Amino acid sequence: MVTRLLEIEDLYVDFPTQGAVMHAVDGVSMSLAEGEVLGIVGESGSGKSVTMLALMGLVGFPGQVSARRMRFAGHELPGLSPGERRRIVGKDMAMIFQDPTTSLNPCFTVGFQIVEALRLHLKLDQRAAQRRAVELLEQVGIPAAASRMKDYPHQLSGGMNQRVMIAMAISCKPRLLIADEPTTALDVTIQAQILDLLRNLQRESGMALVLITHNMGVVAEMAQRVAVMYAGQVVEERAATALFSAPQHPYTAALLAAMPERSEGLRRLETIPGVVPGAYDRPAGCLFAPRCAFTTAAGCAARPPLRHWEGGAVRCVYPMGDTERDAHRARDLAYAGTAL
Repeated sequence: MVTRLLEIEDLYVDFPTQGAVMHAVDGVSMSLAEGEVLGIVGESGSGKSVTMLALMGLVGFPGQVSARRMRFAGHELPGLSPGERRRIVGKDMAMIFQDPTTSLNPCFTVGFQIVEALRLHLKLDQRAAQRRAVELLEQVGIPAAASRMKDYPHQLSGGMNQRVMIAMAISCKPRLLIADEPTTALDVTIQAQILDLLRNLQRESGMALVLITHNMGVVAEMAQRVAVMYAGQVVEERAATALFSAPQHPYTAALLAAMPERSEGLRRLETIPGVVPGAYDRPAGCLFAPRCAFTTAAGCAARPPLRHWEGGAVRCVYPMGDTERDAHRARDLAYAGTAL
């Protein structure tokens, strides 16, 4: 049997605004096995980062988090005391944030920040923590690691700071590592190095990895399974190879069509018209309906559930692989025309 390390069921994260509520995460359910790599993709504002911040307990006021289940390694996270949660977060469950220059404390050396985590979670003495910190910096590819321990974040490049963040995240050998856009603002060469580093660390330690990114090419290369998010909801979840070869949700298909790698250069790249809905323009039915080329009255009338489909799950009235899809849509359009 596959051991489920992480189970999230019906997770909601709401942010009250003046006259409305912003549903940043809207009923998200997902799971992750030991040693599995899960890619989470979607446009900015889809709820990818907020979902993982809720898991880490890092959603600040006025955000409101609720879930039917949020279990990690047998622990029901919402029921833990702050002290019990701190013993898990940073040790068994760690996160690499988007911008290392704002995630690292500018007032302390990078060595101090790594040592602090080691002493807090592993109870090492100062000398042992210093040795382990140097080993970690060497492991993530920082040259002259012992001397770099004395550097402040502003004295390091973006790529070096990202390596420091990775060193801090893996310092306690976590069972789950969350990488939130780990290559943002890095040049292409450094991006490749960081991704290679994460891949090697995951394979060597056997930890589970959640990779949040906009880059579908990175997901195709690294993830075993992919969850596609849109407007706070998971709209498709399938094995990576199956999703890239035959996407089932129109949004997934549109994202893949917009990849430069799939362009033959004969015409302009595909685009998705419109924007992700906000607090005041959220449709009553399918959230993607206003931007979908295949929507009909059925898709606009009620919000489709996430249902099992083709070895995965899809949130669509007419999945792309439905053999009777065109017939269903024709009947729906005919009905709508008669009603008019």
